[in-house]
Amino acid sequence: MSLTGGELEAATAIDVGGDVAAIEGRSLLAIAWRRLKADKLAMAGGVVVILLVLIAAFANVLQRIYGQSYLDQHNAGSSQLLDPLTSMPKGAFGGVSSTHWLGITPVLGQDVLSLLLFGARTSLLIAVSATILALVLGVTLGLAAGYYGGWIDMIISRAMDVLLSFPVLLMSISLLTVLSIYSSSDKLRYLVIIFVLGFFPPGFPYIGRIVRGQVLSLREKEFVEASRSLGASNLWIMRKEIAPNLVGPILVYTTLTIPTNILGEAGLSFLGVGVQPPTPSWGQMLSDAGKYFQIDPTYLVLPGLAIFISVLAFNLLGDGLRDALDPKSGR
Repeated sequence: MSLTGGELEAATAIDVGGDVAAIEGRSLLAIAWRRLKADKLAMAGGVVVILLVLIAAFANVLQRIYGQSYLDQHNAGSSQLLDPLTSMPKGAFGGVSSTHWLGITPVLGQDVLSLLLFGARTSLLIAVSATILALVLGVTLGLAAGYYGGWIDMIISRAMDVLLSFPVLLMSISLLTVLSIYSSSDKLRYLVIIFVLGFFPPGFPYIGRIVRGQVLSLREKEFVEASRSLGASNLWIMRKEIAPNLVGPILVYTTLTIPTNILGEAGLSFLGVGVQPPTPSWGQMLSDAGKYFQIDPTYLVLPGLAIFISVLAFNLLGDGLRDALDPKSGR
């Protein structure tokens, strides 16, 4: 009988006589990594994700090497880069040149590549922060609801149901519009966007439901009963016995939620209630480019392509992690 890699995760070396020469056991992490490496699409997505993180982290360094700043603007009347009559970039593909590799923006004449570099920082910072907020709230409340049950479970579950019924987009626009009236602080706007994306669906209610369902099953397992019989406290059991078994679902949720939050931030900025100039944002670039796409389509394509590649990379990595961490998967 032949065994597949998913059914037998131990490397066995057997000599010609049939004697077992060596048996190497593998941890669950090693098994998952082996399965993930076999998924070429997931690995490609992981490489792109790492590059995006590096670009966001070292945007200042890359800008100094490149030699152009997104804060620099060119006036159509005094610059040779913009047409004085139309305020549109001169040359093909939005004014691509040896100094501006991806061209410049209409009217303001800002360097597009610099805007994309710092737009990656804005998108990832907000998306990752909102995901962390969702994880903290969702895992904590889902763990408590699933483990204790009873009235605690009822209150937390009904609160999640109420949040899931909220019109998230309208709520987000309302909060950010009110904020723009009473405050112009960029930091406060960042915090509100992070709160909106992390608190409302698809924020912590989704991961809270996932964690609750997993805990309902785990709390009946033999190892939990054994710890309880030995006098372990509920907090110790949740932290030491149950929480480690939630790492897989949480990791998959994280990689699939970050791209959702990237799209959420881009959507809010596109509607004009998200990140405000001069802070770069891919969604804001799309909103601005929509006015000129018939004359300068390159300006519209580039931020859209950046969002598409980022979301696709995270989704491919998330799908690969889900398959790698699922022992019943046949891939």
